[in-house]
Amino acid sequence: MKGIRLKDMPSFIRSTNPDELMVNFCIREAARAKKAKAIILNTFEDLERDVLNELSSIYPSVFSIGPLHTIANSMVEKDLKLLGSSLWKEDIECIEWLDTKEANSVIYVNFGSITVMTSEQLVEFSWGLANSNQTFLWVIRPDLVSGDSAMLPPEFLEATNERGLLTSWCPQQKVVNHPSIGGFLTHSGWNSTLESISSGVPMICWPFFAEQQTNCWYCCNQWGIGMEIDSDVHRKQVEKLVRSLMVEDKGKEMRKMAMIWKKRAESSSSLLNIDNLINQVLL
Repeated sequence: MKGIRLKDMPSFIRSTNPDELMVNFCIREAARAKKAKAIILNTFEDLERDVLNELSSIYPSVFSIGPLHTIANSMVEKDLKLLGSSLWKEDIECIEWLDTKEANSVIYVNFGSITVMTSEQLVEFSWGLANSNQTFLWVIRPDLVSGDSAMLPPEFLEATNERGLLTSWCPQQKVVNHPSIGGFLTHSGWNSTLESISSGVPMICWPFFAEQQTNCWYCCNQWGIGMEIDSDVHRKQVEKLVRSLMVEDKGKEMRKMAMIWKKRAESSSSLLNIDNLINQVLL
């Protein structure tokens, strides 16, 4: 992973303490994985070819079978549609709202199922969105703010009433695939990252923990489809990046690059890898 920095490594192992619990857990699990008949990864070869090649030199059978959600959507077995992965009840009315918007005119904001922030950070994000003058769909979970309820300033609600929609959760795959979505302000979780890539949507990344910093680094430095917000978020930076993504030339170039990755995800060899996994390992 050429050029990666310590700050881009997963938060669980970003330690110089040799006795750190999670560091030793990862070492043990990496060693145990050598005993497995197969290693299955939710990614695709074009996206992470160098890393997959390195892993294949360590483990005997590595199968990239992603993006899993696009493969599941292509299957004809209707019962699979019932197996949702959302941890929250979805509000589908937001899709009707998106239907009224122009193509690439809405920025989608969602920080995932478990990311939390401070009330100060919530306020900075809100005024950054307001001052950007862009249309937005913002998912705000009831537990988004640590130790408190997610309360937005009344002035923000008044200022954005005509161009913003707030919801507690939504069907994310349908949202990022909607033609009105022009960008995704995300926590850079892997599911959200893959869903954005396979939908051709560029990202503004605010990674929180786990592998999110690593995903963010790849989006911004390797794949050309992301811009990073500092962990100590400020409204002026949010405003600047949202405008850059939605209306400026840099955002247009990122959108073109995102569409290239979308086509690569669609033409990936993951279906063949699933067949090989079944025939070589499971049968």
